[in-house]
Amino acid sequence: MAISEYLGSRKHIAGSVCGLLGLALTFAGLAGAYWPVVVAGLYGAGALVAPPQRPAVPRFPTPTEQLEEVRADLGRLGDYLLAVELPSGAAERLDDLMVLLAALLDSDRGAELLARDPERLHALSRAVRQDVPEAVDAYVRTRWWTRLAPGQEPPENHLERQLSALHKELTGLAADLRESEARRQESHTRYLEERGGGTG
Repeated sequence: MAISEYLGSRKHIAGSVCGLLGLALTFAGLAGAYWPVVVAGLYGAGALVAPPQRPAVPRFPTPTEQLEEVRADLGRLGDYLLAVELPSGAAERLDDLMVLLAALLDSDRGAELLARDPERLHALSRAVRQDVPEAVDAYVRTRWWTRLAPGQEPPENHLERQLSALHKELTGLAADLRESEARRQESHTRYLEERGGGTG
């Protein structure tokens, strides 16, 4: 621990308070000729009994902040995709997928639900930060090699299958969120009906 940190620590403050008590005893004539030992001893005792300095708990992003980060990453992903040339079939599937991702990350719709559901938020984050860019990048790299060694399965076939699988996964996620909202609505309906029945 640095000297500046120690001077502001609980141990130093407690020791200083006890050392001042030792000086007060000295001025009262109770410490005698051994007053330096008394003051030092009281300081040491105070420093020993003081609670240890507690390190600050690290601050991690809240779910809402994480959601904002994923939304910003979706914008960066969109910029990247604009620079990639894709065949029409894959481009259409990718457009559908990006629309779905944007809808799920819409701040006025799914944000509150996603902020309460870290697993689904992770699934969206993985799709934006890993699954989509890896699928597109793998297509671009494989397409280059296919031009050198034709006759293999077209790489766009794999890309379209990957994008379809992602779209299916995220559509399921959207359905789960919709079901959660429906359950919450039904629960509120029951609560209001039971409350009304209880006061009638």
